[in-house]
Amino acid sequence: MREHRIRRLRSAFRRPVDASAVDDLRFIRQTMERSAAFTAVPGWGMFAVGVSALPAAWLASHYAFDLRWLGIWICEAVLAISLAIVAIQSKAARRGLPWTSGPGRKVALSLIAPVVAAALLTVPLFRSNLGSVLPGMWMMLYGVGVIAGGAFSVSVVPVMGVCFMLGGAAALLLPAMGNWAMAGGFGGLHILFGILIARRYGG
Repeated sequence: MREHRIRRLRSAFRRPVDASAVDDLRFIRQTMERSAAFTAVPGWGMFAVGVSALPAAWLASHYAFDLRWLGIWICEAVLAISLAIVAIQSKAARRGLPWTSGPGRKVALSLIAPVVAAALLTVPLFRSNLGSVLPGMWMMLYGVGVIAGGAFSVSVVPVMGVCFMLGGAAALLLPAMGNWAMAGGFGGLHILFGILIARRYGG
């Protein structure tokens, strides 16, 4: 009889305790996701983005900031974004990381705002025959986004953002060299930091 009562007491308390434990574990997991750094930055994906920018810069150098020049860089931007998304998804899947939630979402939101601003500013600047200003503006706003997103990622990412801002400032001071500044930035910096990230943080 005593053993029967003990079993009844155990069964009565088991469900609330289990439910509470599940809630606690869920809260702990969500808190860790919010506070953790986004480590699925794809080094080799960044390297591929940099490599794709070099032929685009060479093709665009044949045109003096006209519509064809703009079209080449827009196509390169679409290709680069596609490569980056595929690379991030691949690395996140290998590590079992939810790249669309927690720190991954913070990185994306931090980067999207300045990129959208750069896209919107492109239209009036180009219509005003200020195409030579675009490389500096693009690089500086991209650098701002990388610095902001890098606050939720590995420590080397904000450093890359600062380098982009410096490159953008140089392009604004020397607008005639803007196309080659983008080759050095979107090409060279992505290749350099892509290799660094791949070696330090695994691919």
